[in-house]
Amino acid sequence: MQTLFHYNWMVREEWYKWCEELTEEELLQKRTGGVGSILQTLFHIVDVEWSWIRLLQGKPDFEESFDNYKSLDQIRKLDAEFRKDVEPFVKNWNESMENNILSDIQPNGRVDTDTWGEVIRHVIVHEIHHIGQLSIWARELDKKPVSANLIGRGLSTHIIK
Repeated sequence: MQTLFHYNWMVREEWYKWCEELTEEELLQKRTGGVGSILQTLFHIVDVEWSWIRLLQGKPDFEESFDNYKSLDQIRKLDAEFRKDVEPFVKNWNESMENNILSDIQPNGRVDTDTWGEVIRHVIVHEIHHIGQLSIWARELDKKPVSANLIGRGLSTHIIK
C-alpha cells in the first residue's frame, strides 16, 4: 500500500514539473473528459486523497474550491500542506486497519459503508485513473507524457519509514 502511495506522489511531482512547460492558458483550458482542465485535475487528485484520509481519521471533509487554487504553485503548496497529514497516516498503515468500517452519510441521507482497505485502494486507483487522463491530454498537446511505469523507480527501496 505504501509503495503505491509513494509511486503516486513521485508521478505527481513529475507531472508538476511537466506542467512548468505549459502556459497558464494551457493549464486552465477546459478539456474533454476528467474534471476540466489540467490544473483542475491535479487539484482534484490532491483534494480526493486528503478528503478520504481525513474521513478515515474521523475529521471533517475538505470544502475548498478550485477557484482558490488556479495556479500550479498554489496547487503544489496545497499538496505539500495536505501531505503533512496524509503521509503519517500512510506510513502508519497496517493490516489491522484493513477491515475497519467507514460509515459515510451521503447528502441524500443514505449511509455508505466501506472498509478502510477499500477506501485506501480507491484513493490509489483514483489518482492513477486521472494520471491516465493527463497522459492523453499531453499527447493532444504534442508533448511526451510522464511515464506511468512503476518499474525502475526504485520504489522497493523507498518504502515510507
